[in-house]
Amino acid sequence: MDLKSNHTAPVLTDPAPISKSRMGVHSSLLPYTPGAAFSSNLFLTIPRKKTGVLDDFRSSSWVDTMKSSSPPHKKMTKDLSNEISFADTDVAYRTWTLKYPSALTSFEQIANFAKGKRIALFLDYDGTLSPIVDNPDCAFMSNAMRSAVKKVAKCFPTAIISGRSRDKVYEFVGLTELYYAGSHGMDIMGPVRQSVSDDQPNCMRSADKQGKEVNLFQPASEFLPMIDEVYSSLVDSTKDIKGAKVENNKFCVSVHYRNVDEKSWKSVAQCVYDVIKNYPRLRLTHGRKVLEVRPVINWDKGKAVTFLLESLGLSNCDDVLPIYVGDDRTDEDAFKVLRERNCGYGVLVTSVPKESNAFYSLRDPSEVMEFLKSLVMWKKSSAL
Repeated sequence: MDLKSNHTAPVLTDPAPISKSRMGVHSSLLPYTPGAAFSSNLFLTIPRKKTGVLDDFRSSSWVDTMKSSSPPHKKMTKDLSNEISFADTDVAYRTWTLKYPSALTSFEQIANFAKGKRIALFLDYDGTLSPIVDNPDCAFMSNAMRSAVKKVAKCFPTAIISGRSRDKVYEFVGLTELYYAGSHGMDIMGPVRQSVSDDQPNCMRSADKQGKEVNLFQPASEFLPMIDEVYSSLVDSTKDIKGAKVENNKFCVSVHYRNVDEKSWKSVAQCVYDVIKNYPRLRLTHGRKVLEVRPVINWDKGKAVTFLLESLGLSNCDDVLPIYVGDDRTDEDAFKVLRERNCGYGVLVTSVPKESNAFYSLRDPSEVMEFLKSLVMWKKSSAL
């Protein structure tokens, strides 16, 4: 089936807006059957304007969105006006935490709710376990963070769900105690459960780095040739834009503009549009100074959480408490699932006030590490 066509332009959109829709496990885990025609109801429904997608790039709103996707880091100076600005920001953040309280200061409340429950932990990588850095290839986690993740994974089922490729995340983390989901959950390596592998046409038995049998779930596997093609084209089209970096995350392509002069951001967006305009089955979203090209299938980090909970045998159980910690727009899909199902907590990692589906907050990866350590200490004390 040829998915490349010039009849319909791709849609540039943010991740799906917050809604009250509920997600059933079985109906949502079947994007399509390999070799079969794509079902229209399994693709994201996105309105298409007659004026064309290019108008979105030409409008200031899309460029403004690119600017706001990752607020610039504030540098400390002795300038009085900056000190006042910092004070105002700190007050705004403290006010914001009334709605999204710190998961550290609220840990006793979380622990009380967790009594008698089995915790399942889900973690984003960039900006959560590692700091946001200029070069995405250098987003290394500290040895202290690795130790904290290793210890928490011995206490609770733990998975990392990242926009990165699964292999890249594993390379950064290097822990065999975890489950990994790359490409925003479109490439999941999870525990073997007969019911899951038998029911899912895109699920196959495989082996991890140590030879242990696992389930490998790739709902967008038919998009691989298309993603590789788009990646090569984007590398070529952006090669003359200083600072632009294109990353192949297997089932999605990330175009980083963090190191691009702001005057050239529109050029980056135009290059991406020119490449994907003939791919109606691909959509463009954005994260923290990154444009991401992804398949238009009904799958995201929220559904990855649902799939992993079912794989772990923890789905639809009253004694399970899922906790998801993440910092990006794409993590909102997971926060939303936990909020709508009223079964767990989303924890947003940010030092800047923003609306979220999360329940709690943490400022940065250092606070994430302290939260993980607190979970381990609580687990050990509750076992005494």
